Amino acid sequence: MKVWKRDWGLTWRVWLTMFLLFLVYLAFIAILSMLGIGLPFLVVLVFVMAFVQYFFSDRLVLWSTRARVVEPDEYPELHRIVGRCAAEAGIPMPRVAVMQSQVPNAFATGRSPKHAVVAVTDSILRLLTPRELEAVIAHEISHIRNRDVLTLTIASFVAMVAALVMNNFLFGAMFSRRDSGNAWVLAGIVAVVVYFVAQLLIMALSRYREFAADRGSAYITGQPRDLISALQKISGRMNYVPAPEKQAVETANAFFIIPALSGSTLIELFSTHPPLEKRIAALEQVDLEIKGFA
Repeated sequence: MKVWKRDWGLTWRVWLTMFLLFLVYLAFIAILSMLGIGLPFLVVLVFVMAFVQYFFSDRLVLWSTRARVVEPDEYPELHRIVGRCAAEAGIPMPRVAVMQSQVPNAFATGRSPKHAVVAVTDSILRLLTPRELEAVIAHEISHIRNRDVLTLTIASFVAMVAALVMNNFLFGAMFSRRDSGNAWVLAGIVAVVVYFVAQLLIMALSRYREFAADRGSAYITGQPRDLISALQKISGRMNYVPAPEKQAVETANAFFIIPALSGSTLIELFSTHPPLEKRIAALEQVDLEIKGFA
């Protein structure tokens, strides 16, 4: 097992993002209550959604992506790679899942290292060499080791609540009394603002967590250039994947190693990943550090 280097940059960003999201969340609930939306209902809804997200986040992500947990006898080599990377990172062996999709990608989910899942698409298994695949798996294992998977899930919670209000404010305004209908319209406007603020905070955190996971992959495998090659292959292949295939998995972009952007949605305005060129440059610097030239 390698000695894991604590990324204090990621740590303080996680705590700062959570604190700011907490303030945004409190302000959101307070404004909705002032507008007469009904505090008891909001409190119950919040606790139910928080409970479900914390304890069932991995199942929700697997369900939304239609990824299936597979056994060692189905994908023995994939299990060996995941087990080897997990051992190097000093975490328990996560469950392994495979997702049927033309989009070559991988992601990790789960509330803790003991309740984690590493998933890959069947197309990435065909696209990458064993060493490149190991580098990608090591990237996902790093997310689990850094415990930023749960952070991203919690961070997405505020945006999800805001989106729920956004999706229902027109219904509330149409079928409420005149005075309360105006409250729903104001609530919708507030929800839009909160949603965009939450997305900006998530974006800032998520971009840094990708750099941190790239570094973690380099430390686990000792071969940063394998990950560079994998990222280039995945990104290049993404240009040939049909737009409908990418649209089908866009809701999981924040978890993917490379986002699947179809070019036809607003998701691209809130890219959760840094540019590929910057990730490659950072990995090249890590390569020099490992070789003792920096």
